[in-house]
Amino acid sequence: MPFARSLPLSARPGEVVAFLALCLGAVAMGISPIFVRLADVGPFASAFWRVALAVPVLAIWAVSEGGAAALVTAFRSKAIWLAGVFFSIDLFFWHLSILNTSIANATFLSSMAPIWVLLFSGLFIGEKVGRREAGGVIVCILGGAVLLGGSYTLDSDKLIGDIYGIGTSFGFGTYFLAVRAARRQHSTGTVTFGATTVTALCLGIVAFTLEPKMLPASLAGAATLAALAYISHIGGQGLLAFALGYLSAAFSSLVIFMEVIAAALLAFLVFNEAIGWSQAIGGLMILGGIWIARPRS
Repeated sequence: MPFARSLPLSARPGEVVAFLALCLGAVAMGISPIFVRLADVGPFASAFWRVALAVPVLAIWAVSEGGAAALVTAFRSKAIWLAGVFFSIDLFFWHLSILNTSIANATFLSSMAPIWVLLFSGLFIGEKVGRREAGGVIVCILGGAVLLGGSYTLDSDKLIGDIYGIGTSFGFGTYFLAVRAARRQHSTGTVTFGATTVTALCLGIVAFTLEPKMLPASLAGAATLAALAYISHIGGQGLLAFALGYLSAAFSSLVIFMEVIAAALLAFLVFNEAIGWSQAIGGLMILGGIWIARPRS
């Protein structure tokens, strides 16, 4: 029947909107290194405030979608709990990496998250990764290496920061898988609220145990933490969770490579770092990898 054959195409509008949401989310997350550098608190404190300040707003979001019951439902899902734990790992290592190595190194190494998604996607969430997705990952990684190649440095003094960057990629990759699984049953607001609350609990224990200073000393510091929560977290993670309701974890993880492009553009706008041919070629390779791995519909 012609009508039956046309049914899969009905997903197109949702996929297009989800793709645009991912692009905006990547930009929002790409801003976070600047906020972390400008915050006048330690790495664990900034990671904690990033999620803790976001919880009340996300609670309102969850209630608006599913009523007050959504606040309870969020904590009955194993996938949401896992998403919160994995995102705790991501932020724990991400904020340490930013402060212990260059922004270029931290950003590039954390962008290796798609590798973990490819390795575990079929095993843990039943989404087999095809040749196009695998090819897209390879092209995106090479593009990221070219884009940041001039800025990336091998320095023994920054080795620990680079290791933190790899830990970040593991946490973010597994977070993708958990959110994708959670979004099969729950709304965007419920998933983001639940995962963020779990993350805030985990990082709260870490921050209040290890950080000598939890509160910013200036109004500018407080504003920076608020921007980190409302722009990078609610904006970035909220849009990511929305998109994962429509797009596979493997493809979505590739679109987040645009975070690397956003970081390069922001470095140019904020710190006046020049963009040369290598950055332009690397950015085009990333876009090419995303195009290769795009859903067939």
